Amino acid sequence: MNTLIIVRGLPGSGKTTIAEYLSEETGRIPYPVYSADDYFMVDGEYKFDAEKLGAAHGSCKYNTEQALIANVPKVFVANTFTTEKEIKPYQELAQQYGYRFVSLIVENRHGNSSVHNVPDETMEKMKNRFTVKL
Repeated sequence: MNTLIIVRGLPGSGKTTIAEYLSEETGRIPYPVYSADDYFMVDGEYKFDAEKLGAAHGSCKYNTEQALIANVPKVFVANTFTTEKEIKPYQELAQQYGYRFVSLIVENRHGNSSVHNVPDETMEKMKNRFTVKL
């Protein structure tokens, strides 16, 4: 069965790293890994702009949906997904296109810091709103 896998966690936890690893290990060719961060990559350099965050997430969701429409067997999305509200649109896409939905949470037990220089205050807010549905 085709599968949409979201990889959740706080900045610096290794979401993209694990998604890319799983993408490469699950098939002969790597499956796509999408992220809102992709939107901020300009000429190989990460240039974050908070005012474009909505557009970045819209682009990520659009790219994901295009892969589902194309019937790609496994599709990975690596974003923070701190709340159920952020997860729900992807669950709905999976259901709409007949994909199994899997959510993985990546913990930061290795003490890595965010490569995107997320301020401590923002990290604390993200930690406080991070929900887990067991």
